[in-house]
Amino acid sequence: MTNLMKQISRPIALVATAAAGLLMTLTAAPSAMADSGSPAPECVEYFQSWRTTNVHNGCSDTVSVTAEYTNGQWAPCRVLQPGEWVTFAGYGTDGNYVTGLRTCDPASGA
Repeated sequence: MTNLMKQISRPIALVATAAAGLLMTLTAAPSAMADSGSPAPECVEYFQSWRTTNVHNGCSDTVSVTAEYTNGQWAPCRVLQPGEWVTFAGYGTDGNYVTGLRTCDPASGA
């Protein structure tokens, strides 16, 4: 019986170690704000209200942008074709305003 326990405990230990390593990697992943790029081009404009922030791509090229908020709130990376509009969260009742738009990589999930 002791021999069987040794055989079972080794695979379980390996799986537990691999799971712990994965969790540490996910925990150490950079936030969306750390992963964002440079300021968005001036031809990308935003207009905010308490419920929504509307973003318009006035550029002739496709752009990927995310919104920066006063409290560092996460915002998705959105791809906008020329002339397209997208919506981000507004400032809400707590006054969490958008402070600007930044370029981002939609493949990274930021």
